[in-house]
Amino acid sequence: MVDSRRVQVLNTQKVGSGPVIYWMSRDQRVDNNWALIYAQELAVANDSGVVVVFCLNPSFWGATVRQYEFLLKGLEEVEKDLRKLNIPFSVLLGVPNDEIVLFAKKIKAGAVVTDFDPLRIKTEWKQRAASSLGCALFHVDAHNIVPCWQASPKQEFGAYTIRPKINRVLSEYLTVFPKVKTQKNKTSLRAEPIDWNRVRSSLNVDKSVAEVAWLLPGKKAGRGALKTFIDTRLDGYADGRNDPNLNLQSGLSPYLHFGQLSAQYIALAVQSSGASVDSKEAFLEELIVRRELSDNYCYYNSQYDSFMGFPNWARASLDEHRDDKREYLYSLEDFEAAKTHDALWNAAQLEMVTEGKMHGYMRMYWAKKILEWSESPEMALEIAIYLNDKYELDGRDPNGYSGIAWSIGGLHDRAWFDRPVFGKVRYMNYNGCKSKFDVDAYIAKMSEKN
Repeated sequence: MVDSRRVQVLNTQKVGSGPVIYWMSRDQRVDNNWALIYAQELAVANDSGVVVVFCLNPSFWGATVRQYEFLLKGLEEVEKDLRKLNIPFSVLLGVPNDEIVLFAKKIKAGAVVTDFDPLRIKTEWKQRAASSLGCALFHVDAHNIVPCWQASPKQEFGAYTIRPKINRVLSEYLTVFPKVKTQKNKTSLRAEPIDWNRVRSSLNVDKSVAEVAWLLPGKKAGRGALKTFIDTRLDGYADGRNDPNLNLQSGLSPYLHFGQLSAQYIALAVQSSGASVDSKEAFLEELIVRRELSDNYCYYNSQYDSFMGFPNWARASLDEHRDDKREYLYSLEDFEAAKTHDALWNAAQLEMVTEGKMHGYMRMYWAKKILEWSESPEMALEIAIYLNDKYELDGRDPNGYSGIAWSIGGLHDRAWFDRPVFGKVRYMNYNGCKSKFDVDAYIAKMSEKN
């Protein structure tokens, strides 16, 4: 049974007798998916069946073919997994809230279940659908281990305030998943095989940002990447994760972003591994506390991608330093082409452009330097979000928005010593990086790839 605390009702309509639609969105997988499990439970209770639908917006927030192909190849695997369970799957093209309402009306749906997502556009889609559907609409937090609204009823100041709240109830939610059951013929809908060529031809996206070769999409590849991480890198994670030359990070964020792997599944696998206690705790802190803190920020602060989303102390401090002289000023074009005076920053930008994923420690340095070399914090924020969302496989994600807001706007941090441009926002520099890892080796590695 799905814990009822994971579920919220989004409208006042009743559950009818027709098939239950699982409107897949953020959690693009069949296994270990509380939303799909809940949809199947509703269908069994109503003696009906489950139909899974993915609504594909052909153009979404500047996403490129890099992100779309990772998504689509994962969905091709979803189609195969659902076929084995005799569960129909359809991809609808268009504005998601319009398409789901039309589809629900067409099949006389009894209810719609969808994924929790704190981002503004996803919330708006669900609000519009909720007011137009003739049946009940639920969303289920299948992304977080502790559901976002259960972890905290308000925006948290930082990891130190949300950590005890999550840890207090973590064991209640960190449980083994029941399996999705093979479906009997409970619905007259029989989905035809999806024409993926037609789906791809409908896209209106930037094709200049190439797919990456080092990371394969989908559940199967994600599980393989998880196993490799646990077997070969997890044991050194606590001590070496911040050194971009050691490659000790998990590399799992794209799978988490697209929901091809469940954070809960990953946490259980890491907990049962033979890695050192320190490394397991360090990784689970990032996977659970820091990830859920990002969702908390975006859920309770609708201005998560703007200057007004920063803490009051940071806004006031940055305002005081607006007129400070910048030693260097660069345009978006300069940043995007990695044409700054700083070889380390350029290497980080090139890593993101070519690999679709920048090392986590370098992401902080990268964003802070954009603040230092931009005319205003607003411009720095806009540039950082644009570049992150264009090139990173895990762009358009709460982790990205909160990470950039931490770097540029002091989110989830405290005030530091006052200094030019940054005010009291934490500062990072080249020499600080040099004291932590071999900067020249990192620069050389990125140069070889380009």
